[in-house]
Amino acid sequence: MKKRIYIFCLIFLMVLVLINCGKRKKNGVEVRVAYWGSPEEIKIITDTVRNWEKEHPNISVKLQHTSGGTAYISKILTQIAGGDAPDIVFAEVNVFVPMFEKGVFLDLTPFIKKDKDFNIDDFFQPVVRRFTRNGKIYCIPRDTAPFACVYYNKKLFDEAGIDYPTDDWRFDDLVRIAKKLTKRDSNGRVIQYGFYSWAWMNFVYSFGGRIVDNVENPTRCCLDEPSALKGLQFYVDLCHKYKVSPPPLTLKSMDQGPLEMFMAGRLAMFNSGIWETPRLRTITDFDWDVVMFPRGPVKRAFGTGGSGYCILKSTKYPEEAWEVLKCLAGDYGQIWLAKTGLAQPANKRIAESKYWAGSPEKPLNKKMLNEAVKYAIYEPFHPKWQEAQDKYLKEALDMVFDKKMTPEQFAKKIVPEINKLMFGK
Repeated sequence: MKKRIYIFCLIFLMVLVLINCGKRKKNGVEVRVAYWGSPEEIKIITDTVRNWEKEHPNISVKLQHTSGGTAYISKILTQIAGGDAPDIVFAEVNVFVPMFEKGVFLDLTPFIKKDKDFNIDDFFQPVVRRFTRNGKIYCIPRDTAPFACVYYNKKLFDEAGIDYPTDDWRFDDLVRIAKKLTKRDSNGRVIQYGFYSWAWMNFVYSFGGRIVDNVENPTRCCLDEPSALKGLQFYVDLCHKYKVSPPPLTLKSMDQGPLEMFMAGRLAMFNSGIWETPRLRTITDFDWDVVMFPRGPVKRAFGTGGSGYCILKSTKYPEEAWEVLKCLAGDYGQIWLAKTGLAQPANKRIAESKYWAGSPEKPLNKKMLNEAVKYAIYEPFHPKWQEAQDKYLKEALDMVFDKKMTPEQFAKKIVPEINKLMFGK
């Protein structure tokens, strides 16, 4: 039922956006922006743009919402080929890489250098470097998105008499606490799980493992290395040895996803990104906060996303597109973003300001993400990485976590297929 309501809300918001766009009178230049996102993001981006337009009557912005992933890439490339492409595209890492390889992005470095009102040095440099190739910047970061957030239900901690976790906790603490917070009924069926994470790479990194040999210029998949296998095994143990986390098959059989389970009080802690915040702020029956993902046996590290806005080479209005891009990823958009809690601003100055780190809005510990950035590891910069995940990795890892395949069998069977697809060997 909740899923149907969520889908209805998404469709309703999309219709409102289309109606709003249709009613607007075009003034001067129209700049088209392609993006994807949840109902919350649709509202945030729409509100940001519409308020900005009031101060810039010479530019109207047409928002083009679509689904993300490979379908998004295909649609944009088809529009470019047909001469009907948007001027600006929203891109996270797995969208940026394959599109960059197609040579469709405009070099933004000249705009950055001549715009006295824009300082790229204000941004967290790891995410800037992620969108920089051969010394040229092709995307202005909107946010950083480390998979560093462990959301926790304070009410369940209080009822169990457990102290809230702190940012210096470790894997041993995670297991100990999750055990205490996992509850079963009289038949032994789990009615409350202690912990859940979809971010399997966090465990690989925490044991000293790696996905590829070099993130920026990968030449082979390294998920068959002993340290990576130890990380995968720990994830398996959370599900089957300690029994504090639902394995994929169990999760699929439930009527709720991890976020909904957390909001319903059926999951004490779950690991994700800060983008869960807008929905979590609707919780009224318990208090919650966030803590940094724990340090592993070898080091503290976690995966990360991060997104921004690019201008396509095909735009007829590069100057106007740059102004709109600044609305979305510059101070104006970053402050709006910070207020919603949807994402950690990529602008370090704003992330450390009253709008983010100093904000009294939940989560209270969101400032920890400013520290988390330095522990974040990006996914491989390779045009076929997303395809490798979709074709091999996701299904195989589900089998590992459901104990239908061991990490060693995964290494022997799946890693060679990934190497063949990505590197031709």
